[in-house]
Amino acid sequence: MIDKTGRILIVDTLPTNRIVLKVKMLAAQFIVDACGSRAEAEAIIERNRPDLILINLSDQAEDRHGFCRDLKGNPDTAAIAIISVGIADTARARFAALDAGADDVLPRPINDALLLARIRSLLRVRHARQELMLRDGTSRALGFEETRSGFNVAARVALVSNSAPSGASFAQKLNEGLTLPVLRFETDRILTTTAVTPVPDLFIIDGMQYTDDGRSIFRLVSDLRSRAETRTSAIMVILPDGQVETAALSLDLGADDAVFSAISGGELVLRAKALVHQKLLHDRLRNTVRDGLQAAVTDPLTGLFNRRYVEPHLVRIAAQARTTQREFAVMMLDIDHFKSINDRFGHAAGDMVLIEIARRLRENLRAIDLVARIGGEEFMIAMPRTCGEQAHAAADRVRKLISARPFSIGPDHPLLTVTASVGVTTGGLTPLDRGQINGMCGQADAALYAAKSAGRDTVAMSRCTAA
Repeated sequence: MIDKTGRILIVDTLPTNRIVLKVKMLAAQFIVDACGSRAEAEAIIERNRPDLILINLSDQAEDRHGFCRDLKGNPDTAAIAIISVGIADTARARFAALDAGADDVLPRPINDALLLARIRSLLRVRHARQELMLRDGTSRALGFEETRSGFNVAARVALVSNSAPSGASFAQKLNEGLTLPVLRFETDRILTTTAVTPVPDLFIIDGMQYTDDGRSIFRLVSDLRSRAETRTSAIMVILPDGQVETAALSLDLGADDAVFSAISGGELVLRAKALVHQKLLHDRLRNTVRDGLQAAVTDPLTGLFNRRYVEPHLVRIAAQARTTQREFAVMMLDIDHFKSINDRFGHAAGDMVLIEIARRLRENLRAIDLVARIGGEEFMIAMPRTCGEQAHAAADRVRKLISARPFSIGPDHPLLTVTASVGVTTGGLTPLDRGQINGMCGQADAALYAAKSAGRDTVAMSRCTAA
């Protein structure tokens, strides 16, 4: 099975425009639907929910702006990313598109590199939000309601600029439209300290003063994304007009938005507000999971989710897989000869092994993957949007992470080599009820038993997945 990177819907009255965009999207390995009218688009959305919509808002036959507003106003479709294509490149038209709910505006002629980078950036945010919403839904299934606190927090915006003229100009535009304080920082202060407190919710990087082909911007974006303190902050980059390659690479490195210096004050403020809102929404969802569920659904020894959390979350992963038509994987991992570790070195040593394995799993799997401890020495990993080939590769990588580096089990004992066996299965393209989901877990358990029987420290796929 070829695993596509996302589903895109193209909405454009002109067949030529649809064909050109569809060819480009297919070449980039997206699943693509295309249509010319709102009615067709609504039918496709109902049947095959897209991750992102490319829509021509310049069509006069229909109220496309109203269509965007309706999509963003409907909780079922609000998370679908929207890029407006084809409108006139004027400040008024761009503002109208963003105000209607478009996440970005790319007038024709469209630069292919920038378009694809923007799509990847928006899909990255969408997938993160889907996972947070998925976990939020799981918390509800377990009986924990979200605290409806809204966004009554003091959001913070930081303008990072070494240039007095351009920095003052952008600060003036922001201050005229934002009700939030805009703090000014020079690049060196951001790069040399992690003590910028409180941490801004949005960093706006003034790229007008750099003359090194974007290297300083790339370094700053990468630095902000890699730090624990700032990795969830939103990032916008402002670039000199025409620097589309720099914009594209900035987005791929983790920027949430890239705009050019001719941007109007109204558009700049609208984009900044959208990024702050997005960041605060993600913060709220993270806090709901962390605070509402931690005590009830986590294993106190390893900090991983426990068996109570697994079943309702798998139900939601299966529902998402059915909607997106992308498989998910379930792995069962068991530590080889774990009883002998407890018998030889004591239960404290065994606990140290479990804690370290949990740490390695957490740090080497995706944020969207569920890692749980479901038994004494048994772990379960659920991986959304993962086909069989990808799942097998991930399982083998996890197995090697455990065996490659010895474990410390205390000062009175030598370093200990530990291995694990992994069983894997995939599914989700057909509807699954709770019994069938339990059956998938049983298939992964059977594959785990096969891996143990084959000599341990290996990976086995279930027969039905491999077929």
